[in-house]
Amino acid sequence: MEYDEKLARFRQAHLNPFNKEPGPRQHEQRASEDAPEVTPEQALPELPPGEPEFCCTERVMDLGLSEDHFSRPVGLFLASDIQQLRQAIEECKQVILELPEQSEKQKDAVVRLIHLRLKLQELKDPNEDEPNIRVLLEHRFYKEKSKSVKQTCDKCNTIIWGLIQTWYTCTGCCYRCHSKCLNLISKPCVRSKVSHQAEYELNICPETGLDSQDYRCAECRAPISLRGVPSEARQCDYTGQYYCSHCHWNDLAVIPARVVHNWDFEPRKVSRCSMRYLALMVSRPVLRLREINPLLFNYVEGLVEIRKLRQDILLMKPYFITCKEAMEARLLLQLQDRQHFVENDEMYSVQDLLDAHTGRLGCSLTETHTLFAKHIKLDCERCQAKGFVCELCREGDVLFPFDSHTSVCTDCRAVFHRDCYYDNSTTCPKCARLTLRKQSLFQEPGPDVDA
Repeated sequence: MEYDEKLARFRQAHLNPFNKEPGPRQHEQRASEDAPEVTPEQALPELPPGEPEFCCTERVMDLGLSEDHFSRPVGLFLASDIQQLRQAIEECKQVILELPEQSEKQKDAVVRLIHLRLKLQELKDPNEDEPNIRVLLEHRFYKEKSKSVKQTCDKCNTIIWGLIQTWYTCTGCCYRCHSKCLNLISKPCVRSKVSHQAEYELNICPETGLDSQDYRCAECRAPISLRGVPSEARQCDYTGQYYCSHCHWNDLAVIPARVVHNWDFEPRKVSRCSMRYLALMVSRPVLRLREINPLLFNYVEGLVEIRKLRQDILLMKPYFITCKEAMEARLLLQLQDRQHFVENDEMYSVQDLLDAHTGRLGCSLTETHTLFAKHIKLDCERCQAKGFVCELCREGDVLFPFDSHTSVCTDCRAVFHRDCYYDNSTTCPKCARLTLRKQSLFQEPGPDVDA
């Protein structure tokens, strides 16, 4: 009974804050100003037994929830609406606290509170006249039009309600934020760092200690500590530095240093900035494995096979460049996702190593190698005419430099049977003949005996 009395007083004393036109109740109140006072219990009609109180349309109107809460404000009506909405939200919260826990009445009141808050957020964050593109700190923000995708603002670390809020995404580093948070951004675009300094930190978790950071976040300089007061210090496994919870969301990423040194592909926790940097760098061929860790080829058999396939593809490349049919068929575009494979056999990207670990890279390179060899040795007569004959035995089929049973001279690029080359000598006979010819051409004439 005490709850019914409080709810009746609440509904009797608060009208809909959105209705500016005088309603039927307001006319009745003006007409009955001279009438004797009537208590709220006497004025409120009793409900039939079993009828839920929150289902009445008039009572819903009392909370200001009957109209469309996603409509735009009109004219200079904005300030008073925001004040009244805040008041209605506080009163609705008070009603929720007084209702029994897990009751249907409390659940209905919570739904109405959510609607009021959404309406308040819409009035505080208008999206009219927002530019489609904004450029800040080398970020190129593009106004998003998606309303149903759930995202989190990278600045304030809160949910972006796409249905009623305007939000932007950087086309370079995928940084997302509310339109109201744009002017508060202090982090430059990571893509600029990738463009100017495309290299990895190749030391495994190079930690220097929290005291070297003056007990502050390495990015936003907020105070942090290992005890979590005032904010928890979270370590990034890529940089080795400590960050606050706003700059480090415990995202997981593969660490390049652990891959090239330990062949370890287990994802580890990194900061938001490091995660974006690693995502942008994942396909860039900046790892020269022969210099960083040459012993890796002794322990990973797949890398040895991949290196041999890449060397063969580089030997096939001159055939395709001078072949009209190959250029028309665009055979080299089979490797357009890994363009560095047709430029050298030393550089690798982290994505290459990931695919080599799973076996995908070896299978795809084998298929490409088979397709290229079929064109040169079977399909194209012009490419077949560019084959070699072993100059040592002068026997057998036509040889190609990418065949598994051949050896290629590094100086003159002549091709021999591997057995013939190593059985005769370690010196290329063609190069030896050229050396003798040069010596005979430039040899000085001997002294004149008669003189």
